[in-house]
Amino acid sequence: MYQRLLKNLNRLHPRAWDFIQLMRLDKPIGIYLLLWPTLWALWIAAKGVPSVANLLIFVFGVILMRSAGCVINDYADRNFDGHVKRTEARPLASGKVQPREALVLFGVLLAVSFALVLCTNSSTVWLSFGAVALAACYPFMKRYTYYPQVVLGAAFSWGIPMAFTAQTGELPATLWLLYLANLLWTVAYDTYYAMVDRDDDLKVGVKSTAILFGDADRLIIGGLQGLALLCLLLAGARFELGAYYHLGLAVAAGCFAWQLWSTRSRDPQACFAAFLHNHWAGLAIFLGIVADYGLR
Repeated sequence: MYQRLLKNLNRLHPRAWDFIQLMRLDKPIGIYLLLWPTLWALWIAAKGVPSVANLLIFVFGVILMRSAGCVINDYADRNFDGHVKRTEARPLASGKVQPREALVLFGVLLAVSFALVLCTNSSTVWLSFGAVALAACYPFMKRYTYYPQVVLGAAFSWGIPMAFTAQTGELPATLWLLYLANLLWTVAYDTYYAMVDRDDDLKVGVKSTAILFGDADRLIIGGLQGLALLCLLLAGARFELGAYYHLGLAVAAGCFAWQLWSTRSRDPQACFAAFLHNHWAGLAIFLGIVADYGLR
């Protein structure tokens, strides 16, 4: 159904597919990985009953901000992507979309996202500026630091405090356990993603945790995933979540174990599959939260 919708959009204009690809709407994995932690926070903040308005605002906000992040990422990497096999056909790298067009699209996506945030409250509006700053600076970090994945983790976790302020108007200290858990998890799965391009990144001079970790990559990824689960356990205790939540964490732990096992050869395709597989871990945790509140 989703792919059919995209095909219908493509019929509207001969260049529509170029912009769909630029926003990565044809590859929704990034939407899922940003959406699940945001929904974790929204459900916990609302004690299982989020308002319909907030649910719609954050679902559409995630789609818009992930799209904006992809656009500015490709703009920043337009001179690098052509030298990397996986990204050489991207619209900016291949010349199908011009840099000025990408910047205009980025501005439009941010404007629509901000309009959605204006439907919440002043605390959430102020927090949204942090989301924009992180989304805008992340793509440039790989030029200066081996830790761009940490900046991505901070950006992908920013919906957590925003969800709490939108739903409750408050920022309880315990929410930062969720934030830290998601940041650690994001660094782990984005390191798998970076392992796919490690050889090409070394050639063009782009930095990443995959390059920094070297042969210890899988060991460190496993450690990050374990710490993320520990933070989620601690958060669950503070938010008084029960058996279904812990079942969701157990499923996520199983996902992480499979990822580590399947990438033992460090084959790029296996690493990419492990990256994609994190969608199921995030979904399992979300379903555990929903069940925990809904079946009490």
